[in-house]
Amino acid sequence: MLSELVHTRKGSGEPLVLIHGIGHRRQAWDPVLETLAESYDVIAVDLAGFGESPAYPLSASYDMDSACDNLTDNFALWGIERPHVVGNSLGGAIALELGARGLARSVTALSPAGFFGTLNRLQTFALLIALRLSSQLPEGALRALSRRAWGRRLAGASLYTHPERFTADEVFGDALALKRCAGFERTIVKGVNYAFRGRVDVPTTIAWGTRDVILPYSSSAIAQERLPDAHHVALPRCGHVPMIDDPALIARVIENTIARTEETAAA
Repeated sequence: MLSELVHTRKGSGEPLVLIHGIGHRRQAWDPVLETLAESYDVIAVDLAGFGESPAYPLSASYDMDSACDNLTDNFALWGIERPHVVGNSLGGAIALELGARGLARSVTALSPAGFFGTLNRLQTFALLIALRLSSQLPEGALRALSRRAWGRRLAGASLYTHPERFTADEVFGDALALKRCAGFERTIVKGVNYAFRGRVDVPTTIAWGTRDVILPYSSSAIAQERLPDAHHVALPRCGHVPMIDDPALIARVIENTIARTEETAAA
């Protein structure tokens, strides 16, 4: 199964693929894209059924096997193999799954899904569904809210610690992406019981925002228990989408992970 994925590609060097979270779009990576493109061939992708990428056929499943298979098919289309991968939330879980399958050279997972405690799982899915429902307001109402500072703060309060940094157009664009994404419910259904329990043998960093509301920072303890060989990093004063809150820090975390790959190869 191949669903061609819409993407933004910049820079040159080793390939680096950026994977967004559920309901989001590739523009989530804009704060770090230019910095990373100075050193790497950076590809920010819209997952199938999100952003501008078409949905899977109704017969296909929005599970991790499908996501990994579809991404690797697209890697071949893009002329790359075993790229460095970076993901946030759902994208972080996909990045780890790619690493576990030997399909990535390094993995950086930012607040990845798949490390739920019982209460955290309920909190996470309740908040995600609430966000999805709020996006179903008429487009005129979404546009009006995005033009007001308090509306932008309200829209981003559960995702970022600095929602005030967004312009009205950016907030409206994100709201439309969440409103229109065809893969949301099918992904939620598959994600309810998902847990990452694989082993990743490439250099891996798991970084977690200390002010994450969607996937609370306490989940990082579960990640440390399951992946003790990974490098675990706290992201101070960052929310669920940390590349918005501290793009310089996130760029350094990614670059440090890739540098460990180079050190391993040299050794």
